[in-house]
Amino acid sequence: MNIAEQIYETVKTLPEQTACEVLSFAESLKAKQADEDRLRREKALATLAKYRGRYKAEKFHREDCYDR
Repeated sequence: MNIAEQIYETVKTLPEQTACEVLSFAESLKAKQADEDRLRREKALATLAKYRGRYKAEKFHREDCYDR
C-alpha cells in the first residue's frame, strides 16, 4: 500500500469536517511547495542573469587544454 492509499484509508474514517481540514492542510502544503519552487527558480534565473554576457560560448576541446 502506497502513501496515498494509507492517507485515503485513514481519512475516509474521519468525520466530514475533519476530512475537510486534512484536505485543506494538504492543499496548503502543495501551495507552499509550489511557492518554494517558484522562488528557487526565480533566484536561479536572477543568478544567471547577473552573469549574462560575461562568458563566450565556445566549444571546449579536451586536447586543447593540454597544449596550454
